[in-house]
This record gives sequence, C-alpha cells and structure tokens, in this order.
Amino acid sequence: MSILRKNIATALMITMGAAVAHAETKPDAKDIVIVHGALVDGSGWRAVYDILTKDGFHVTIVQEPLTSLAEDVDATRRVVLVGHSYGGSVITEAGADPKVSALVYVAALQPDKGEASGQVMSKFAAPNDAMRVATNRATPEKKYFYIPPAKFRETYAADVPEPQAQFMADSEQQLAQKAMGAPLSVAAWHNKPSYAILTTQDRVIAPELQRWMYQRSGAKVTEVPASHAVFVSQPAAVAQVIEAAAKQAN
Repeated sequence: MSILRKNIATALMITMGAAVAHAETKPDAKDIVIVHGALVDGSGWRAVYDILTKDGFHVTIVQEPLTSLAEDVDATRRVVLVGHSYGGSVITEAGADPKVSALVYVAALQPDKGEASGQVMSKFAAPNDAMRVATNRATPEKKYFYIPPAKFRETYAADVPEPQAQFMADSEQQLAQKAMGAPLSVAAWHNKPSYAILTTQDRVIAPELQRWMYQRSGAKVTEVPASHAVFVSQPAAVAQVIEAAAKQAN
C-alpha cells in the first residue's frame, strides 16, 4: 500500500472513530474529509475547518506526500470527500467506495476513468508560465513540479495577503510527475453527486478547463471570483458549498 493510500485510510478510520464517539452529542453531523491540492499542505484549510466544525461537522484533513495517486481507500460511512487542485483526482478515485456520499471539487481536477491528471491539464493551457520541473541528482529519473517562490503569489494566490502568500511559497510541496501521469481506474463522479467551485481568476487550472470538466460530469457549479487559493482567500464561500453537499447527501 502506498504512503498516500495509508494516509487517506488512516484519516478515514480516525474520522469513523470520531463520528462514533460523538454520535450522542451530534447525531446529525456529517463526516468531511479534505484532500489538499498540489504544492501546498493541509494547513491552509484552517479557516474552512473552523467554519465547518463550528457548524457541527467532523472534519479530517489528509496530509498527502504528493508522490503517488491513491488506488483505493477504506472509506467511512456518510463521508463527503473534498478535493482541491490535484486532490480532485484523488477523491475521484477514492470516492468510488459505496459509503462515500458526495464529492466536492474546489478548483480541482476531475479526470474520467483512464485519464491522468496531466492529460486533463493539457486540454486547456493554464494562464501562466511559472510551473517548473525539478530533478534530484541522486534520482534524476524522478521529476517534480513546482512554482518558483518569486512567482508563487501571482500564480497561485494573487488574492491572498502577501505575508500569508509568502509563507505558502516558502512551505511549498513539490508534486511528483508520476502522480500527474497515473491514469485513474475509476471515476466516482459518474454515480455520485458532485459539487464544484469554479475559480474564475485561477492561473493554475484554467477556468475554461474547470468549466469543461464540470459540465462533462454534471456537477453543481458555484463560480467564485478567486485565485487557485480560494480555500484561503474565501473560506466562507468554500465552506458553504461543502455544507450544501453534506446536507443534500443526508
């Protein structure tokens, strides 16, 4: 089992245990698992997390190593999966478990069965030229995508305050090229209700690509005038869509 699969399975098992523990005090609570996207980690979701937990949801945030695509997941009952950016590919496959009730795509990739994340990205070029590929001397065959810190804010987080955007740039996680090249074995959006936040000022995943993917899947779309970092710049709008998905999944 890959590290990513172990991390997701562990987070979901923790979610299930917490849901049982809180059953008497929060009988209507939904379990929400958030899968962050490429180049960042789960810490940027704190504001969304605070809103959702205040409103009675149990939230688990998966910390991905961004080194491989999840192949399967031990999903828990009545879980809403939320994916941002590359995380959309992860939830598209992980969401196939019959216990997952809904999928939420936040400026996220939404491949079909047999498609790889990079393949979908190539359909509409992102409105930037900042993405670079890095290699390691010890393992030159392994390649990783990243955005140079000097270009991070304008590319990824133009609507985020400069100090916070600088922190995101300085804590950037590189994304393995092989993760973007792995085709999905299943696409859960074919038979699971899906919701999508389309970021109209996105310079990482082109708004045109988002619109094309979400129309193809029949997702319920909410357009937000935001950058790729919408979960940081507009957490209330993101939380509202997640809560709508959770309520519809009852």
